[in-house]
Amino acid sequence: MTIKSDRWIRRMAEEHGMIEPFEPGQVRYVDNKKVISYGTSSYGYDIRCADEFKVFTNINSTIVDPKDFDPASFVDVKSDVCIIPPNSFALARTVEYFRIPRNVLTVCLGKSTYARCGIIVNVTPFEPEWEGYVTLEFSNTTPLPAKIYAGEGCAQVLFFESDEPCEVSYADRGGKYQKQHGVTLPRA
Repeated sequence: MTIKSDRWIRRMAEEHGMIEPFEPGQVRYVDNKKVISYGTSSYGYDIRCADEFKVFTNINSTIVDPKDFDPASFVDVKSDVCIIPPNSFALARTVEYFRIPRNVLTVCLGKSTYARCGIIVNVTPFEPEWEGYVTLEFSNTTPLPAKIYAGEGCAQVLFFESDEPCEVSYADRGGKYQKQHGVTLPRA
């Protein structure tokens, strides 16, 4: 397996629609305002979160169960900024829609800007032939409220290409998160 470069990422996005919308370089300013960077980096792609958030609340005192998740555990927020309560988390989705090639697996890591503020970004790998908007989870590990900025960089995706295609892809097995839109809650 080899990690893929900026040239490969650009080619796959432009010729095969792997990432839409796609930014071929690093964006650090929008309308002369500094933003948390996004776009193509040396060996990855810095993704942005959209302005749709689901902020976790314990108002209903429910048990968090991945097999029977209660959607009432979240408050929906549509905003350019999301405030995550102390020691809590929020879900969001990416601005970008991904189409992962059959011989590629991605790993997604949080950006250091957020990590240095105690905000952890957690997502699972994008499997071969998975496609959709990525659901992101932002954990606020601090005892203070924390901000997440929509439309700005929040995590980096690294692309690893195998020397041979997999026998069974995510699409082949009908993965439950295939072609997801919006912020997608856990499915059993």
